This record gives sequence, C-alpha cells and structure tokens, in this order.
Amino acid sequence: MLKSIKESPLYPIANPKSIAFFGASNRITSMGTNLLASVQALGFEGAIYPVHPNEKQVRNLKAYRRVRDLPEVADLAVLVLPTRLVPQTLEECGKKGIKRAIIVSGGFKEVGGEGVDLEQQLKKIADKYGIRFLGPNCIGVANPHHKLNTTFLPHEGSPGYIGMASQSGSLVTQMFNYLSRYSLGFSTAFSVGNEANMDIVDCLEYLGACPHTRVIALYIEAIKRGRAFVDMARAIVFHKPIVALYVGGSDTGKRASFSHTGAMAGPNLLYEGIFRQSGIIRAQSVTELFDFCWALGGLPLPSGRRVVIQTHSGGPGATAADACGRAGLELPPLSVETLEKLDSLLPHTSSRNNPVDLTFIKDPLQYFTDIPKVLIEDSNVDILLVYFLTVARVIRRALEQMGIPEDQIPEQSSKLMDQQCESVVRLMNHSDKLFVGYTYRRLEDPFIRGLLQRGIPVFPEPTRAARARQALLRYSDLRNKLLDGSARRTEEI
Repeated sequence: MLKSIKESPLYPIANPKSIAFFGASNRITSMGTNLLASVQALGFEGAIYPVHPNEKQVRNLKAYRRVRDLPEVADLAVLVLPTRLVPQTLEECGKKGIKRAIIVSGGFKEVGGEGVDLEQQLKKIADKYGIRFLGPNCIGVANPHHKLNTTFLPHEGSPGYIGMASQSGSLVTQMFNYLSRYSLGFSTAFSVGNEANMDIVDCLEYLGACPHTRVIALYIEAIKRGRAFVDMARAIVFHKPIVALYVGGSDTGKRASFSHTGAMAGPNLLYEGIFRQSGIIRAQSVTELFDFCWALGGLPLPSGRRVVIQTHSGGPGATAADACGRAGLELPPLSVETLEKLDSLLPHTSSRNNPVDLTFIKDPLQYFTDIPKVLIEDSNVDILLVYFLTVARVIRRALEQMGIPEDQIPEQSSKLMDQQCESVVRLMNHSDKLFVGYTYRRLEDPFIRGLLQRGIPVFPEPTRAARARQALLRYSDLRNKLLDGSARRTEEI
C-alpha cells in the first residue's frame, strides 16, 4: 500500500499541471479535437500544449510543430494519433523528458497481427525512457476534483466519491450522465485499455490511497496479474469497499472481451473465487455496479438485516416486502412499544403490520417526521425503507384550495418540499440505523431531486434498493472474515 497517493505512478496522469496534446486539430470531427475540447470544457487549470505539424493554433491554443519545441517538459502527454505514428511520438516524448502518457490510439494488440508487434515497440520505448502510460486503446482519465477529463464526452455533474478502473474506455465517459441523475459522480476514473504498461492493479493502488474515493468500481474483462490483484484488493477492502463487474464469464463475453482489448477472459467460477477471496462484492450488471457503489460509498453499514417498510400505498409496500425477502432480508413484527406510539399517529384504516401502510393521514408532514422516527427507533429494526411519493401537482392543488395567491404558489410549493427534504435529512443524521428510500416517480421530480441532492439514497424501485442493502451486508460479512483471517488465500493464477 502507498504511504502517500503522490507515490503512485498514476498520480501525474490523474493530476497533471501541464499536458502535451497530440492529435487535436481545427477539424471539429476528429477524435483528438473532441478529447481536447473535453479537457477545456471542464476548465483544466494547467497549461495545454497542442502539438501539430501544420497548425499554428488549435482550439485557440498556441500549437507547436514538434515535441522538442515545447516551452517546458509537460507532466502528461495525450496521444490520439494514427497507430503508425504512436511509437515515434512516444520516443520523442521520452527524449523531451516526458514521463507519463495516455495512449488513446487503437490498432495494437486488440487487432492482432502487426498490432501486437507495435504494442511491443511501445513497451520497449517506455522501458528505455522510464515512461509509464495508460493504454493503448483507452480513453484516459476523468478526475473532476482536478478539473481533468480526457474522455470523449463532456463531464456532467459534480465531483463524487466513486473511484473507477475500467477495461472498457467508453464506459467511463458514458457514465457521467448516468451518475449525475442520482447526484453521484466519480472521484477519479481510469480507462486502462490494453494495459501494456499500467493495469487495473495500479489503478486499485491509486484509488485505495485517493482521499476523494470512498468506494471503488471495477469493470473487468480479464485480470493479468492475479496474485497482485488479490493481494492489493485484500489490503484495500479493510477500509474501502470494492465492487466488480466481470463480463468475460460466458462464451459470448469472452469473444467480446478479446475483440475489445485483446484480453483472454477466464472461467466464471475462477473469477467468482477471486472476488470472494479478495473481499470484493460482485455485481451482475452496470446498474448493480453503481447501485452497490452508491450504497457502499454513501451509507453506513447496517448492524443487521431486519427491515421495516413505511408506505402509504399497499402495492409498493408489498412489492418492497417481496424484494426484501428475495434479497435475504427479514421483515420482523413491530414491538409492542412501537405499536403504542403509532396509535396516536395513524388512522384506523392504516395497517400496523410490516410493511406499515398508512393509506392516508391528516398531517402529511408526519410521514417525514414523527412516523419514521418511531419506526427507526424500534429495537427490532436495523433498516428503515421508505416509499416516497410527493407529487408537485398535488401540492400545488392543495395550495390553491387553501387560497394561496397564484403568484406565490411556486415559491410556497418549493418551500414545502424543501421542508420535507430537510426533515428526512435530520432523521437520517440523528440515527445510527440505515435509512433508504425508493420511488416510482421520475428522478427529475422536484422532491426526489431534492432528496438526492442532499445525499439521501432514493432508488428507482424497491428491488434495486433491496439488492443494494444486501451488498452492504455482504461487504460487512466479507470484511469481518478477512479481518478474522478465516478466508483462505486463492491459488496461484
């Protein structure tokens, strides 16, 4: 493990002060131009030096004809060039003294034939000059905390706490929008491509030491350094959870992986064993990968698996109960003390079983204050799962019926929803038990958006909420086994 994140060879790549950029031009359709545009769009604060044999300016930046003409030794070189030009350009970077690079260009090992030889050339040149690089055939890095994004799509959302290492380059850049919908974001995300020089183990080491990273997500097609991977993961999961999506376990997955990065995938059961011995939580889809990261990075570990469900509609409550059962969670009956407290809060039409179905209450605000407070304090409960349904149109209608002037309704409606959101935040902050929400409303709903922006997890449906809570319990169990030294080491791979 690193004593300081600055010891990582990836640190200058994820936190450069200056970048030499190869392959950008004034042709807006080129890959290099688009990647440079992404760097500029996020507001990178360091110097950027486009290198182009003909252009004097590239995207309003002074361009340089050759690497040796640069006014300084850049911290990082980004290469988005035709395959045949990459070895020579990397050699020139080495002569200049540039020690870190991202090689976006494809056409190497993943295509076979001459590409395999060209990739070997890159490795020899890197060894000759002491260069460490990501790729080839990758998309680079996104570190929004450093205002760096070398990927194809502009960054969306805010810096977050999910660190990622991906053997699929485009997955990183395509997840910007996906994560921003949940008010989530990357701390740092690496695309490793063919892993000719640095691999997913190096990324694990960096993310394990990254102060912005609370949870690590891995997209894996094949692990090259099996023993190093297991040892690194085991050292990290004591203090930081890791979630992995492995896509090479099926015959179709193996073929796709090989054509994608030239990686030779292994049997599904082998990777299942690697993850189990490493203390890694395995996800079965991209949705699960980030749902699990959402829970593991944003929620405390529950003390048990006993869940109470709060709803004001029978269908969503029953669906949630079924999802919890399928995920191995328990729905205990409420204690006598809790039932006595609820008597003064619930109408006679409500159900006091678990799920607790309120149906209708005279004071809707109690749904976010008194009632969940009583439920979460029950000694039989470890986790409170709440169904959220606050419709802006219904609130508007209620305000109209109260005689609120038309021009004041938007402000009053927003104020009321903010009060409800803050009530949930106070409840969550004043309890050491796990609080999770779910809804069938759109994530853009003002109330749901308000909860998400305040860090309250609200999953789009109860099955995802239940699976995420199950991941929390699995991580807790795995971590305890590793701490107790009861997990056996995996065999040499």
